[in-house]
Amino acid sequence: MTKIKTFFYRTICGFFLGISTVAPGFSGSIMAIAMGVYQELVRIMSNPLQELRKNFRFLLPIVVGALLSGILFVRVFNYFFGRHEKVILLLFVGLIAGNLPMIYKEAKSHPFAKRYLVGGVISFLIALGMGLLAIGVEHTAGSGEAVSFIEVALSGFVIGAVALVPGMSISAVLMMLGVYGELIMMAGAILSRDFSYLPHLLGVALCAVLGVVFASRGIKRFFERHPGLANTCVLGFMAGSMMGIFAQSVYIADPTFNWLIGGIVLAAGLGLSVLFLVLGKSMGKLSDG
Repeated sequence: MTKIKTFFYRTICGFFLGISTVAPGFSGSIMAIAMGVYQELVRIMSNPLQELRKNFRFLLPIVVGALLSGILFVRVFNYFFGRHEKVILLLFVGLIAGNLPMIYKEAKSHPFAKRYLVGGVISFLIALGMGLLAIGVEHTAGSGEAVSFIEVALSGFVIGAVALVPGMSISAVLMMLGVYGELIMMAGAILSRDFSYLPHLLGVALCAVLGVVFASRGIKRFFERHPGLANTCVLGFMAGSMMGIFAQSVYIADPTFNWLIGGIVLAAGLGLSVLFLVLGKSMGKLSDG
């Protein structure tokens, strides 16, 4: 029963990781930290050929969940961000807010130095800046003709390299690179059985894996040698991401929006993040499963 619960929980983790990967301005690494799978993911990606059987058991449900959420999100992308983008962004704000106490507690559990605040402030400003840069960006799919195979493949390497950096938003990076809408369109075409863009997406996936493997060892080493500074930076990234996404939601003009409903949705995101933290603690250390 414990193994079944662990598999189910990891599948849910993968589901939300898949959503957070493609949701504008939101960080998949934040969700991974909140759900207790971040450190294990970093360990695996830093040396993927070590303990293959254990790694496969850990990653399989996460990959399944991520694929399920990816398919669902791509299919309903235009609906959510075409009609209720303001509400969805407020949901993300609530999700991040619910994770801040956990990261603050983790930062306090290590020796602290005042100089760490510099790293926290810089991390905050980077995440906030990325969120502000995303303000006003049109979240609709492109034509697929604006970018080449080489461009989308290189963007895959970039997003892979930043994927495990706590607080970094993959979708915001894609927006800055100008390929976000095109990749969403390509994924939608694949789901509609149009495989003309399959080489592009395979190139993105392969280069993203290479990017993750390339950067993960440095991230792992940084957290092991400087845990206080690393977690302070995480806290800064999370707070900056939250403020950036909130700024995006405020900027959006929606005559049908009601701040009462928005507040309820934000609170729901807060409650959902707390729920997953409780679930993670109740199941123990999933990496030992």
